[in-house]
Amino acid sequence: MIKTIFAFINAAIIQSIPLLYGATGEIITEKSGNLNLGIPGIMYMGGISGIIGGYLYEHSVANPSAILCVLIPLLSSLIGSTLLALIYSFLTISLRVNQNVTGLALTTFGIGIGNFFGGSLLSFFGETGSISLIRTGKAFKASLPFAHKLGIFGKTFLSFGFLAYLAIAIALVTSYFFNRTRAGLNLRAVGENPATADAAGINVTKYKYLSTLIGGAIAGLGGLYFVMDYTGGAWTNNGFGDRGWLAIAIVIFAIWRPTTAILSSFLFGGLYILSIYIPGLSGSAKEIINMLPYVVTILVLVIISMRKKRENQPPAHLGLSYFREER
Repeated sequence: MIKTIFAFINAAIIQSIPLLYGATGEIITEKSGNLNLGIPGIMYMGGISGIIGGYLYEHSVANPSAILCVLIPLLSSLIGSTLLALIYSFLTISLRVNQNVTGLALTTFGIGIGNFFGGSLLSFFGETGSISLIRTGKAFKASLPFAHKLGIFGKTFLSFGFLAYLAIAIALVTSYFFNRTRAGLNLRAVGENPATADAAGINVTKYKYLSTLIGGAIAGLGGLYFVMDYTGGAWTNNGFGDRGWLAIAIVIFAIWRPTTAILSSFLFGGLYILSIYIPGLSGSAKEIINMLPYVVTILVLVIISMRKKRENQPPAHLGLSYFREER
C-alpha cells in the first residue's frame, strides 16, 4: 500500500511538470492583459522543435555529446515556441486582432505543425518508423547521482531530470518578480489598467510583447519535457492530449499566482492519472474521474465569482486590446 502511494505521488509529479510550465507561462502572459489560448499549440511547437533539433544533432555525429544533446533541443524548443508566441503578439498587440480567436487559431496551427513534422521528419531523410532519440532522451532523464541511495524517498522525489526542478525554480522566480521587483509591478499595472500605466510612463507595448514571448518560451518547455523526459525522446502525434488546456485551467485554479500553481499542477497531475490507481473502475466511472480537473476548475470559478475578492480576480484588462488613442 505504501509503495502504491509513493508510486502515485511520483507519477503525479511527472504529470504535473508540463502543466506547471504551461501554467507559469500563461500566468506571465495574462498578467500583461493578454489571454493566450494558444498555449496548447505553443507546447506542441516547443516539443516538436526540440525533437527536430535533437534529431539533426544526434544523427549528424558519431558520438553525440550529452551536453549538446541537452542544449541543442533546449534552444530549439525555446526558439520554436517563442516564434509562435511572436505571431500571437504581433496579431493581438500590434494589429489588435481578437485574442480569443487568435489563440484558438494558434493552437490549431501549433498542433498541426507538430503532427506534420512528427509524422514526416524521418521520411525527409529517407528513413522509416517513428522518431526515437534514445541518447537525447537519456540525457534529459538523467537524475541526481545520489537519488538511488536514498531509498523510496529518493526514488519518489529526486529521480527526475533537470527540467522538473527547473519548472519549480521558474515558478518561484516568477512569483518573486511579480511581487518584489519594479518591472513586475509595472507588468501587473499594464494588465490592470494599461491607460494609467501608459500615462505613468510605462511602455505598455514593450511589456506586453516581452511577457507574451517569455511566457510562450516557458510554456514551450512543457512540450520539451513531455517529449524528452516523459516519453524518453519519442514523438507520438496528438500525444500531448489535453495537457495544454489543463495548464490554462490551472491558471484560474491558482488565481494567477505562480507559487500556488506549483501545488495546483501537482493536484491536477494526480487527478489526471487517478483513475489508473483506483482498481475495479468501469468505463463510465473512469470517465467521471477523468473529468475531475475540469469540475474542480468550474467550482473554483464559481467560488471566486461569488466572493468577488479583487486579489483573486484576473487582471482587469485581460483579453482586451489597448488603444492608446482612447487614453
